[in-house]
Amino acid sequence: MKATRKVRVGDVTFGGSTLVVIAGPCAVESREQLELAAASVKASGAHLLRGGAHKPRTSPRTFQGLGSEGVDLLAEAGRRHGLPIVSEVMDSAQLAQMAERVDLLQVGARNMQNFSLLKELSRIRRPVLLKRGLAATVDEWLHAADYLLDGGNENVILCERGIRTFGGETRFTLDLAAVAYVRSRCDLPVVVDPSHATGLRELVTPMALAAAAAGADGLMVEVHPHPEQALCDGPQALTPVGFEQLMQRLQPVALAVGRSVSFTGARAVPVPAILEAR
Repeated sequence: MKATRKVRVGDVTFGGSTLVVIAGPCAVESREQLELAAASVKASGAHLLRGGAHKPRTSPRTFQGLGSEGVDLLAEAGRRHGLPIVSEVMDSAQLAQMAERVDLLQVGARNMQNFSLLKELSRIRRPVLLKRGLAATVDEWLHAADYLLDGGNENVILCERGIRTFGGETRFTLDLAAVAYVRSRCDLPVVVDPSHATGLRELVTPMALAAAAAGADGLMVEVHPHPEQALCDGPQALTPVGFEQLMQRLQPVALAVGRSVSFTGARAVPVPAILEAR
């Protein structure tokens, strides 16, 4: 197993002794929704806040995100709760605003081989989270990372989010073997997204625990204060209480593989009280 390079995002370090947890809604929908999500994931021990402002959707008739307004709301929530923020950049036209406001720029699965975007990102030195494509081999994924590295951006984090196979029971097939394979062949930190991989809320926690056991450097989990009302991917989002339970269950698994999630179970305000107060 190669030593993992450390990529720093704000005060958080990927590739170190901490199992980094990114959490938040699939899409930024409103200030109130984001505030509830940010407050609850912070209380449960998340390290970064995620939220999509620009949403690449299969159908043009589905919610496409709030755009620039969503970026502003996410940046405000991150500052308010002391969490670095993660959001997806879809094309070069969005890059100037997002590089200024977003701490970790995500390249989504559909853009893994958008080489012009990767070249632009390679020049800005802002940390990049590179998701594996829907049907990409591991070698193709690593070559996409090379576009960022060869252009001078050494702050690259890989994200396994499931690939398309012949099974239809889950949204995608989570390839945890790829996590161990990549970590044996390159030094980039690897994060796993069990939410997009499974598409089913009840599978997110088991796959998150399995990813931690497989050696992932971090997790990316969707959390929505009211998943039944979500405008995007509600069935795969954990509730705040479900996320709190995941964080509690992660601690012994992380310890078993020599990591910590820095979660003690103690907080000033319990998650249910946060939700009731709003």
